Amino acid sequence: MDWTNIPKIPVGPTAKIVVDWLKTNLGGVFDAISGGLEAVIGGTLKLLQAPHPLILIAVFVAIAWGLQRSWKICLLVALGFLFILNQGYWKATTESLVLLFYSCVLCMLAGVPIGIACAHRPKLYAALSPVLDLMQTLPTFVYLIPAVVFFGLGMVPGLLATVVFVLPAPIRLTYLGVSSTPTALVEAATAFGATPTQKLWKVELPWALPQIMVGLNQTIMLSLSMVVIAAMVGANGLGIPVVRALGQGNTALGFESGFVIVVVAIVLDRMLRTRKA
Repeated sequence: MDWTNIPKIPVGPTAKIVVDWLKTNLGGVFDAISGGLEAVIGGTLKLLQAPHPLILIAVFVAIAWGLQRSWKICLLVALGFLFILNQGYWKATTESLVLLFYSCVLCMLAGVPIGIACAHRPKLYAALSPVLDLMQTLPTFVYLIPAVVFFGLGMVPGLLATVVFVLPAPIRLTYLGVSSTPTALVEAATAFGATPTQKLWKVELPWALPQIMVGLNQTIMLSLSMVVIAAMVGANGLGIPVVRALGQGNTALGFESGFVIVVVAIVLDRMLRTRKA
C-alpha cells in the first residue's frame, strides 16, 4: 500500500484558519487585553525598580522571615539577591520577577478552582486530562506563534505562553490534594451538618494545602524555566542575556546569566516551600 497517496490530514491549515479568524474577528479584544496587561506589568515594574535595591532586598528578607521563621533562609535570600546585584543583573531580575509574579497569579487563580472542580467531578478530570497533557507536551515555541500574532512582541505574549505551559501543574496538584482528603473526615463533617461549601473550606482545602503549595512552587519553577523562551518574543528579563550569549557564542555571559537564574530559583524555592511544623 502506498501511504504517500493518502490525503494528509489538514492539521496545520486548519489551525491557520482558526488563528486568522480569531485575529480578524477578535483583534480589538486581544489589543485591549494586551494594553491592559502591559499597563499592569509596567506599573508593577516601576514599583520594583523605584526604591534602592538594598531596600527591596530587605523587603524580600522580611517576607522570607514571615513565611519561614528561619534566619538561615533569610541569610540565603539576602546573599542571593546581593550576588545578583553584584553581577549587574538587578534590573533584569526585577523584570523576570514581574513575569513570574503575574504568571503565578493567573495560574493559581485559574488552576486551583479548576483542580477543585475536577476533584469533585471525576468525569471532568478525565475529559481535561488529555488537554493538560497536550498543554505540557506541545513544544513551547508553538505557543509563541499565536501569542505573537494576537498580542505582538513584548512581555504579554511571553506571559501568556508561560501561563499555558504552566497551568496544568496547579490543576493537577490541587486535584490530587482535594481528592486525597480522607473519606472519614468528609463523612464526619457531613454528620455534623456541614454544607458542601463548609466542607470545602474547613476540611478539604486545609488538607490539600500542602499539595497546593507544592503546586505554587512548581508554578514558579516552571515559569522561571520559560524566561529564556519568553525572551525570544521580546519579553525583558534574565532570558535576554542568555539569548544574546547563545547568538554570540559568549560562554562567560551564558554562564553568568544562567547562574543568576539558578540563584533566583533557589531563593524563591526556599522562601515559598511549605514550612515544617
